[in-house]
Amino acid sequence: MTEYTIIIHPAEEGGYWVEVPTLPGCYSQGESIDEAMRNIKEAIELHIEGLMEDHEPVPVENDLIIGRIEVTQIEA
Repeated sequence: MTEYTIIIHPAEEGGYWVEVPTLPGCYSQGESIDEAMRNIKEAIELHIEGLMEDHEPVPVENDLIIGRIEVTQIEA
């Protein structure tokens, strides 16, 4: 079993969209966080399947660290 870090964003039109930083181009969405999580799991599986069919390497996540940092807004 392989795990991938996902980032869940609130969508402007409602619901959520999800990205997988280690798998560029792998995105999904859902009306709730639970739905978005189910959908991104399926998207990851299909993305990996497509890479394998195309004989492309499947990226493996190596301790991806996601953090937050506060910066002072510079006014022009």
